[in-house]
Amino acid sequence: MKSILLIGLGRFGRHIAEKLHDMQHAVLAVDHDEDRVNRILPLVTNALIADSTNADFLQSLDIPSFDVCIVAIGDDFQSSLETTSLLKEFGARYVVARASRDIHEKFLLRNGADETVYPERQLALWTAIRCGSNHILDYFPLSDEYAIYEVPVPRAWAGKSIGELDVRRRHHLNILGIKAADRIDLNISAQTILAANAAVLVAGRQEDVDHALRKND
Repeated sequence: MKSILLIGLGRFGRHIAEKLHDMQHAVLAVDHDEDRVNRILPLVTNALIADSTNADFLQSLDIPSFDVCIVAIGDDFQSSLETTSLLKEFGARYVVARASRDIHEKFLLRNGADETVYPERQLALWTAIRCGSNHILDYFPLSDEYAIYEVPVPRAWAGKSIGELDVRRRHHLNILGIKAADRIDLNISAQTILAANAAVLVAGRQEDVDHALRKND
């Protein structure tokens, strides 16, 4: 279990709080809006109504005691930037800050953020890749070049084993798991047979995924 400071309880912050609650982490939530704080109370360990740009307030929280500090402020970049800078100044171990523009991302990284999340850009990329392909059902980026893709088993692969297909050599892809009936099986081997109604999780470049599926569908 981690100790997490979550600052900003708009829609983005609330989604974070909900997931952290499911993961049973200890969360202290902070927002200047009383209604937001009251609504989040059932999901967090504690919640405070406060201005996160107030240095005296932040110092009172014992910032170094938190494993992660998340700045989820999305509607006031100046407050986000000041909060991020103060957190690092007061000894935050790791600061993750939300960005809503490219220039915001640069300033946050320069002023104390160890990592930024850019929900609008990340969702836009997911939508473009998902809707721009006839085969990709979902994907998770690993780098600018590589990602994990969920794709339906091509007709030419159905009924064959992973070893027989040899997709690593032929297509520069790695099969990581199989998804069927909303269940994922990662316990696979060269002898695992691919079913026609299943999907596979493959790691590689999008152009290699597209090429392999066009060639084998």
